[in-house]
Amino acid sequence: MNQQSPSVLLLIPAYNEERRIGPVLRSYAEFFPKHYDGKFQLVVVLNGCKDNTLGVVQAVAAEFPLVSWVVHEDPIGKGGALIEGLKLAPLADLIGYVDADGATEAPAFLDLVRHAKEADCVIGSRWMAGAVLHQMQSWQRRFLSRSFHAIVQGLFRMNIHDTQCSAKVMRREVVEKIHSSLCITDMAFDINLLYLIKLNGFTILEVPTVWTDKTGSKVNLPRDPLVMLLSAFRVWWIYSPFKGLRPLFAPLENWLYRKLRAPAPKPDPKH
Repeated sequence: MNQQSPSVLLLIPAYNEERRIGPVLRSYAEFFPKHYDGKFQLVVVLNGCKDNTLGVVQAVAAEFPLVSWVVHEDPIGKGGALIEGLKLAPLADLIGYVDADGATEAPAFLDLVRHAKEADCVIGSRWMAGAVLHQMQSWQRRFLSRSFHAIVQGLFRMNIHDTQCSAKVMRREVVEKIHSSLCITDMAFDINLLYLIKLNGFTILEVPTVWTDKTGSKVNLPRDPLVMLLSAFRVWWIYSPFKGLRPLFAPLENWLYRKLRAPAPKPDPKH
C-alpha cells in the first residue's frame, strides 16, 4: 500500500464483554499498525454494560492510544450502539464494525478494507464458496440463520448470501447519506443498513471471510430471532406501498417489542 491508504474507523459494540473483549482489542491494536499504513482507530461503543467491560477497555486504551470508547449507560441494543457509533463517521474515510467476541479476527477485517476500493460497502460472508469457518454454529443456530436469510431474501431481494455476518466496511459518504434513516436497534440492524445502502444506489461487494463461532454467545433463543423477524418486517413495511397503514398498527408493533423485551426501535424515518 502507499501513503494514500484511506483512514479506517472500526466500531465494536459491546454489552457485558469483560471476559472476551480484552484480547480482541489487543489483537487489532497490535495487528493494524504493523500491516496497514493508513490511520486506524478503534472505538468501543458500550451499551448498558453492568460488568467491568469499561475497565477492560480503558486498560487496553492505556497501552494503545488508537483505542477509545463511548459509553451509553442504558441498554440501547447492538443496532442502537452501532447507530450511535456511526455518528463518528466524519473521523475516517472508511467505517466498519465487527463483534466484540473476536469471531472476525484482524486479518479478516483487513481483507475487507483492502477490497473497499471495489465497492461502496464491503461485507464478509460465511456462506460463500471460499469462506473459512474454524468452528461452526450449532445446528439450531444454522437452521435459524438460513431460515431468516430465506425470509429476508423474499422480502427485500437483495441477493446477499449473509446479511448477518458482523464484518462490514463502508465509505464515509455511505454512512453520512443513510444514517438519519437507520431505525432498527436490535440484531436485525444489518438488514436496515444493507437495504438502505441498496435503496440509495450504493454498491455492495460480498466476499468470503474467515470466521470462528465463539462461546458465550449473547443470542437468546427463541426471543432474539423473533425480534429480528419483527424488525425485518418493520423495515419492509416502512418502504412498502402499504406504509400509510403503519400508524394504525403502531401500538401493536410497539407492544410486541415490549413483550419481547427488545430494545426500542427509533421512529420511522421521514421519506
